Amino acid sequence: MLRFVFFIILSSLSLMSYAETQAVNIYSQEQLIDMIRDKSYLTQVKGDDCQLVQDIEARAEVLKQPLYQYLWAEMLNYGICVSANPPRGISLLRDAAEQGSAEAMVRIAEYYHDGKFVIQDKERAVQYTLPAAASGDLPARMMLVRLFGEGYGSPRDYEMGYHWLYNDVFSDEATKQQALKLLMVLEAKMPASAVDRAKQEHLRSR
Repeated sequence: MLRFVFFIILSSLSLMSYAETQAVNIYSQEQLIDMIRDKSYLTQVKGDDCQLVQDIEARAEVLKQPLYQYLWAEMLNYGICVSANPPRGISLLRDAAEQGSAEAMVRIAEYYHDGKFVIQDKERAVQYTLPAAASGDLPARMMLVRLFGEGYGSPRDYEMGYHWLYNDVFSDEATKQQALKLLMVLEAKMPASAVDRAKQEHLRSR
């Protein structure tokens, strides 16, 4: 009986050890987008005990997949599972942006807005955000209206930026309320006629 109990305990420990050492599957594109949107990507990489470092690096550096360039860049920027290397990290974000990644455009814009890793340049932040906003990316549209509300970018583009965000669709109430606050700030900088036009479902030429 004692041997049987010992065998059961030993078997349980072996199963626990096996479960703990199971390989982590590489993230899908959908998973990466979700992690980027809720800013959990670095926490996830650490939570997976840095098991995917080589896979992430290969997909970023060799296959040059934009979302993996984003993830690998941020790991380098903050020294997550690897030695910190912001120059390479920012370079990879730029590469991803050049491939059309709205997520990378917004992230670079945030760095230029805050002056982190780069010299603060909010006009350059506008330049990175505009194409992402034009492609329909909601975080980019939020960032663009924020920058316009702070007085950056061309006033000629305010109406377009207002129109994009005002007519967007929001998946949660908190994001919608944040958008409304940003729009109110920008509205104060625009003629009433421009605001009225921007609120229309289809933006009309003046």
